[in-house]
Amino acid sequence: MTQFLVTAVNGTKARFFTLEQAELPEYESGPNLIEQKDLCNPANDLAGKDLWTNVKTGRNQGSAGQAHGYDDHRENHIGELGRRFAQTIAAEIVNLTQTHRSQRLVLVAEPQILGLLRETLGPLVPKNLQIQELAKDLCKLKPLELHEHLALKNLLPARKKVSS
Repeated sequence: MTQFLVTAVNGTKARFFTLEQAELPEYESGPNLIEQKDLCNPANDLAGKDLWTNVKTGRNQGSAGQAHGYDDHRENHIGELGRRFAQTIAAEIVNLTQTHRSQRLVLVAEPQILGLLRETLGPLVPKNLQIQELAKDLCKLKPLELHEHLALKNLLPARKKVSS
């Protein structure tokens, strides 16, 4: 059983960590963030031409050669892709909290995706799961750097270093 599940998310990637105690605390520094899984947003792998017929938005050429403007609702489509990614992340959070019997979730995400995750996670997570949030993109940090940053914000316990 691991007490903490840490999820770091940006618009393109989600990384899931558990906080594991050192096997031999007298001889090893710990606790340590261990990456359990990562997910990539499949929509970000698509180029503009794969998503839309016309890469440029808001223009169309009429039969008489005159261009006219229009709204092709790309923002709505992009928003829906973000919501789908948030649903995938939420399902993985629920799965990992059950698998590892986590009691606390530290959710670190850029502000836009954090809002989507709040909406999606609300009805899915158990009532006894404590959720702490940080609206920041820390997804690209190494596990040790992420742990240090979250410990400074009092979201995780600090690592105890063993002196040699």
